[in-house]
Amino acid sequence: MNKAVLRTVTVCLLLAASGCSMFQRHREPPPLPPPPPPPSIHEPVATHRFNFDPANDDVVGTLQVTKVEGEDTLSDIARRFNIGYEEIVRANPGVDPWIPGVGREIVLPTQFVLPDAPREGLVINLAQLRVFYYPKVKEGETPVVITHPIGIGKVGWSTPEGTTKIKSKTKNPTWFPPASVRAEHKKLGDPLPSKVPPGPDNPLGAYMMTLGWPSYLVHGTNKPYGVGMRSSHGCMRFYPEDIALLYDAIPVGTKVHVVNQPFVFGWHGDALYVQAFPVLEDDTRDHPKAADALLNAAISDAMWQKVKQHGAAVDLDTVNAIVAKPRGIAMPVSKGRLTVDAFITASRHVENRLPEGSTWNGKNELLVSAEEFEAMRAGVPLPKKATPAPAKKPAPEKKTVAKPTTATAAGGAAGGAR
Repeated sequence: MNKAVLRTVTVCLLLAASGCSMFQRHREPPPLPPPPPPPSIHEPVATHRFNFDPANDDVVGTLQVTKVEGEDTLSDIARRFNIGYEEIVRANPGVDPWIPGVGREIVLPTQFVLPDAPREGLVINLAQLRVFYYPKVKEGETPVVITHPIGIGKVGWSTPEGTTKIKSKTKNPTWFPPASVRAEHKKLGDPLPSKVPPGPDNPLGAYMMTLGWPSYLVHGTNKPYGVGMRSSHGCMRFYPEDIALLYDAIPVGTKVHVVNQPFVFGWHGDALYVQAFPVLEDDTRDHPKAADALLNAAISDAMWQKVKQHGAAVDLDTVNAIVAKPRGIAMPVSKGRLTVDAFITASRHVENRLPEGSTWNGKNELLVSAEEFEAMRAGVPLPKKATPAPAKKPAPEKKTVAKPTTATAAGGAAGGAR
């Protein structure tokens, strides 16, 4: 057999052994599975008042997702669903707060792990920028917790931690700015009067409660868009509609516990949940970075017993991921590997409207520009707008039977000092 014939036979044998795959026709790849159906849209559920079992539940509320409509900003959506500015911004990284985009999905962090503190009176978690009120209940009644976003002291004017009580309450308060606050404003070119009477220019709003700590207050605000941020001089600010309801409900003498817990753990149903918030800029504590060390530092012995009783295993990788990028979303960490995105996808998708029982009437009486908002966050006063000169009355028409009159400027009394 010559070489040419031998080569031909060898090639044929190789092709036969390979099933002649070199000569198979090109096959189309299998079709991609169809996209999942869009989630069902439900009515929004309560975001501020919850019944709970203090012996068995440390988590209240439900994570929700809605879509931007019309000219909504994130601040508009936040107030609609009883959450603060920082809460909604950190839950939706990369979304423009002022032009989020019509149709864009917005995560509503309306599920809350209760702080590790006595469940009585007012409990304020500074890291969470949120208050939890536990009204006294009579025997046989179901315990209730009411929660609202708050504004707290900015860097350099921190809200103190510790325990105090509500000392007094005042409607339509007059504000007497402390000398230190007046000095700061004067330095920034925004001098304050020594006394600000009740009304729309009063930063205390319509309701004020004093604390056992001198100079620190719980109050409303005339700038509701600043709720949920570090923008005060140490006081705790509420949305006007929230303080209006709490004012009558909270008696003088109510205990107030102020804590600073950026990582809160709690039991809910059959799972351990964690909710992580950014550590405040002036929090100098050395918080554990690794999940195992954090769990040992933050979880009580009683909660560890619940984990063991349910045979739950905490996923340390999930905890590490949540702590590394704290979005303020309460998530189970003992139900196997679960990503934040998967948890959000499976959450309740709701209409973009006021939940039933909402404290807000939906009317945005006090509008603010992006420039004003950012100036307030930075603690820099905006330059005062020049008052336009009063318009002049047009000269009267000439008459044929009399000499023309002289036009006079229409002078008006000032509307009152601010």
